[in-house]
Amino acid sequence: MDIIIKILQLILSLSILVVVHEFGHFIAAKVFKTRVEKFYLFFNPWFSIFKFNYKGTEYGMGWLPLGGYVKISGMIDESMDKEQMKKPPEPWEFRSKPAWQRLIIMLGGVIMNVVLAIVIYIGILTYYGEEYLPTSEANKYGISADSLAREMGFRNGDKVISLDGEYVEDFQKIPMNMILNEAKTAQVIRNGEEVDVVFPEGSLNKLVKHKSPLFLSVRLPFIAQSFTKESVAKEAGMEVGDTIIGINGAEKRYFGEFREEIQLHKNEVVTINVIRGLDTLNLEMQLGDDGFLGVFRKIDLNEFFALHKKTYNVVEAIPAGFNRTWAGIGNYLKQLKLLFSPEVKAYESVGGFIMIGSIFPSEWIWQSFWRLTAFLSIMLAIINILPIPALDGGHVLFLMYEIIARRKPSDKFLEYAQIVGMVILFSLLILANGNDIIKLFN
Repeated sequence: MDIIIKILQLILSLSILVVVHEFGHFIAAKVFKTRVEKFYLFFNPWFSIFKFNYKGTEYGMGWLPLGGYVKISGMIDESMDKEQMKKPPEPWEFRSKPAWQRLIIMLGGVIMNVVLAIVIYIGILTYYGEEYLPTSEANKYGISADSLAREMGFRNGDKVISLDGEYVEDFQKIPMNMILNEAKTAQVIRNGEEVDVVFPEGSLNKLVKHKSPLFLSVRLPFIAQSFTKESVAKEAGMEVGDTIIGINGAEKRYFGEFREEIQLHKNEVVTINVIRGLDTLNLEMQLGDDGFLGVFRKIDLNEFFALHKKTYNVVEAIPAGFNRTWAGIGNYLKQLKLLFSPEVKAYESVGGFIMIGSIFPSEWIWQSFWRLTAFLSIMLAIINILPIPALDGGHVLFLMYEIIARRKPSDKFLEYAQIVGMVILFSLLILANGNDIIKLFN
């Protein structure tokens, strides 16, 4: 069921993005009285799921969910309609329009994807507001470092000050900031002293592949909230509200450290040290093969930290939506740059539809859905504007050449460029989705 929910979210998100993108080309073409022959969601080789004609345009839905397209008369595109290009140009064709109009038509899709991201962010901020855990609050108990974080030099209890001297306000964005900015060091408070953590070579590449929310997490006291049906802790007398502080007399006041320690005592009789009210109790219990107590802990961050919370009205959300989109564009450009970084080697983690689908949660949460759709809209806009033939950016590149040089590239050149671009795109598609398939079996 979880996979089905992820797939449905992916299909709905891609459908919205494709329709909006192609509508950008469509509306710009209509403004300049250019004929649009087809408007399709998804591709339709051999047959369509449905189609209909309205005012000279065929609208439809294909069966291959790899994007969508509008077919504009008199334009060399993925349809490779060479017969039409052999005929004399008509006034309603793309090739008959001035270069500046053709440029706007080609930029229409990218512009609409950016506009969509802005609108989504405005809606999210207006309806949900903004909430995050400030790094200063996360430092309240110090941070919890998993095995990779410890390999990179972090320690449980560290209080993060900055990355390469730059403070990160949102604690959960620290790993992404490390990757995007190719951070070399982190500054932390450890045992009351400031320490410079220098990351070993190759660490960021491991972090890109790691993708664990526990890389750096908050340390929380282990407070019992409820018990499993066969809880050894409950049988030993533990009660809701008890705070676990250690095992066999060794102090382990935070859940992460306690969890690691108790896994070393599977099938043993242990003494769990807890605080109940003003009393300290020692509860003896027999652990099983899994080394679990059968205790569900309190995890609501609101009970432990002062989260940053801000509400927006529509007027306030508009500039904030623009700012979020601009920041998203900057961050994604940094991600593209990492593909060529010898340190990060992000190209090893390039993924396709399986990876994109995996970023959606396994339950339908509208806030997460719209946030991810806004991110994917920015991603689609940037990828499409890359100067690769067969993408919008390739057409824009040739149009800019025409405007500057005052002469068009030949139709034959454009045909060959389109073929080369399609070969590049299909190669990247195979690489990305091939990586996904390989990861499934690793």
